Amino acid sequence: MAMTSPSALDRIRIPGRLTLGIELPLDNDWSPDGEARRIADSRPRGVPDLRHYPDLVRQIDRSGFAAIWMRDVPVFDSVRMGDAGSVYDVFTNLGFLAGITTNVALGTAAVVLPIRHPMMIAKAAASADALSSGRLILGVASGDRPVEYPLLGLDFERRGDAFREAVAYMRAAWTDGGLPVGPGRRDPALDLLPRPAQATIPLIAAGRAQQSEAWLGANMDGQFVYPGDLARMARDAGQWRAVSSPGAPFVSAFHLDLSDRPDEAPTPFRFGGRMGRNVFLAHLAALERIGVDHLAVLLRRSRRPVAEVVDELAREVLPALRTRQSAMEPA
Repeated sequence: MAMTSPSALDRIRIPGRLTLGIELPLDNDWSPDGEARRIADSRPRGVPDLRHYPDLVRQIDRSGFAAIWMRDVPVFDSVRMGDAGSVYDVFTNLGFLAGITTNVALGTAAVVLPIRHPMMIAKAAASADALSSGRLILGVASGDRPVEYPLLGLDFERRGDAFREAVAYMRAAWTDGGLPVGPGRRDPALDLLPRPAQATIPLIAAGRAQQSEAWLGANMDGQFVYPGDLARMARDAGQWRAVSSPGAPFVSAFHLDLSDRPDEAPTPFRFGGRMGRNVFLAHLAALERIGVDHLAVLLRRSRRPVAEVVDELAREVLPALRTRQSAMEPA
């Protein structure tokens, strides 16, 4: 779907250059030291330490990163999933972040559409966009946690249909003409306030959301996919480019354990790896070549403190990305 500027997407899509964001939570609780702190704090496994969260958010916002991303995990399933994600309610968190940041895009990865009424999502998203002066990127998903659906009296198998219905409702609710009140019907006496600061809030699909590639290309403003090897990522990026509008960003994530030795060779693990910054820069260059526009970095496996890694990325990696783009531009 074609998006007009200005859009929050402009913060993460720069032609010819990959941009970096940071994914919440801002804790290294999956590292050995983080695990020891978790046990000392009597926190369940998968629940991060949020005591330094506001200060770390402010550090990211002033350091030149393009976006902060958060997940939507309504229910902590300690047995089957074991990960509380970003912990806070996603829309409450967006409002908080809108108040303490000024530069980064605020992205969700991703709001599970079928488990909420689309009117309430549209209202909450418009509020977050207005409060952040148009910095919201609404990543949306159909949900991959079956346990949540029966708790709400919903049919997990119908989530694909519910996803499409929610997208159509929200798109209509953010425009003039009245609030949708039924299939093909709108009541001009009803309106949803506030209006988004953007002309419309960009919607990015997390994965496929039970939809066809053609539907995603026609109805979504970007795609966010799980990390994978370069061959799979190149295939996914090519498929997205084939069905989407020009400029619709292709986004992924990376779980990073950044070594303090810049040239340390990579040690891969699921969804990422441990490596030095020069090796990480080479990986970013490879992602850039295959068509990845933006990468959300998760630091939960970092052996070094999160603030220290954010500082090194800001001092050494972000300037290198900008310098590489400048060198590619015609004189």
